[in-house]
Amino acid sequence: MSVTTTTLPRILVIDDELAIRRFLHTVISSDEFLLQEAENGHYGLLAATSFRPDVILLDLGLPDMDGIQVINRIREWSKVPIIVLSVRDREDDKVAALDAGADDYLTKPFGVSELMARIRAALRRSVQEVTDPVFISDDLQIDLASRQVRINGEEIALTPTEYEIMRLLVTHAGKVITQSHILKQVWGVAYLEQPHVLRVNISNLRRKLEQEPSRPRHIFTEPGVGYRLK
Repeated sequence: MSVTTTTLPRILVIDDELAIRRFLHTVISSDEFLLQEAENGHYGLLAATSFRPDVILLDLGLPDMDGIQVINRIREWSKVPIIVLSVRDREDDKVAALDAGADDYLTKPFGVSELMARIRAALRRSVQEVTDPVFISDDLQIDLASRQVRINGEEIALTPTEYEIMRLLVTHAGKVITQSHILKQVWGVAYLEQPHVLRVNISNLRRKLEQEPSRPRHIFTEPGVGYRLK
């Protein structure tokens, strides 16, 4: 992909139907927008990090993963507006997509004028800050898009729970996150009275990420409150 300095809004289409992609290419590609296409969820996630779209148009029925999974993965690191374009017209499908983090939902077939209006509305509502999927602090590097954690360039194996804690700390880097908030987000409300579960995992993370776990440089404890990532 060639590098461009244009300020035109970028639209990413993630849809496995070639006919739909051609149709959207025809109606969207113009002097007003730049368009990038992806034929499945895997390529869509890659494009979301490299193309850095301003709006994503997403089909739910992808060949390699469900569109809900794509939404969940993108929402781990980005607030880019996501408009679902799907033949699924049941209320529970729409609720599931919106609850996962989609901003809007259009049922196929749809009108061109309505689609363009939804895109313009999403652009107006979009958060203007740019979220970088790669977090770097000293020797620590965390790629939220690929879910990789490295120390001095060497990949570190984390458990799914340890990664979720790190992801939460990264998305609030520099801010104190309370123990109760981490417990609720990672384990659920049933674990709110079990802070020892969090302490054990923080200890394990420090052994993996810190040169001197007893003198952490990345994950700091705020006594009686919670934890903070440098």
